[in-house]
Amino acid sequence: METFSSTLQSNRRKEFMVKSVLIAATAFTIFTTFGILFSILFEAIEFFKMESFWYFITGTEWSPGVEGAKYGAVPIFTGTFMITAIALLVAVPIGVYSAIYLAEYASNTTRSVAKPLLETLAGIPTVVYGFFAAITVAPFFVELFAYFGMDASFNNALACGVVMGIMIIPIIASLSDDVITSVPDSMRKGSLALGMTKSETIKFIVVPAAMPGIISAVLLGISRAIGETMIVVMAAGVRANLSWNPLEDMTTVTVRIVDALTGDHAFGTPETLSAFALGLVLFVVTLILNVVSVYTIKIFKEKYKSSNL
Repeated sequence: METFSSTLQSNRRKEFMVKSVLIAATAFTIFTTFGILFSILFEAIEFFKMESFWYFITGTEWSPGVEGAKYGAVPIFTGTFMITAIALLVAVPIGVYSAIYLAEYASNTTRSVAKPLLETLAGIPTVVYGFFAAITVAPFFVELFAYFGMDASFNNALACGVVMGIMIIPIIASLSDDVITSVPDSMRKGSLALGMTKSETIKFIVVPAAMPGIISAVLLGISRAIGETMIVVMAAGVRANLSWNPLEDMTTVTVRIVDALTGDHAFGTPETLSAFALGLVLFVVTLILNVVSVYTIKIFKEKYKSSNL
């Protein structure tokens, strides 16, 4: 009896230690997030003491470092969202369809060869993607659209977005493949037993069941695209250009942040502090995307549960 009691106490102490470590890890993550936020927020407030917050979020001209400098961030965020949208148009269909093929149709031999090759794309340095975009893809688009009588800049958002989409394909494909594979095989067999074809089973059973995980994979792809710098610098340029034409040069938030913080300006100048203002807005946009994705995942989970009742 005494041995059992001492063993129970020892197990409780181990459980308490494990729980304490997990709580500490969680607290560290939360405090780090708030630390990042506050470090950006305080410097952004200093910037908004010098420049108009309203013009920053609504202004259409970004011209720092000159007399009568203007800090309208609309052109920067327009370029960011356009390049990210192009990247998602490339990456999401290819990534999800690749995941469906690997999980549902590919043989074990094909899967063992194709998946590592696909994931190799994730290990390529972004500067190499930048060279590929600037030297190969951008000139190709210039010649292609010139054939149809359209002018395209050698620095253009389309080439940047396409290459960025290629870069995030492995993220979406690999995570989506893991999620689709984890769907219980009994659901597939039950669907086939009821007379559905394989494609109908994938469309109406497997993909809806895996949709929360697929959304999470797409969100990670969005985060990677928004945070990319090198491909944008080499393929799309650094000019804050307010345009809806993807054949023109434009830039993104991360490029302007790097440009503001790597110059020879004093730290307290508006040009330098504008990097923190851009970072704060980017932080808020990312937070909103996360909230929307969590809400969307919740809706899919509730709909999927209700359909199985």
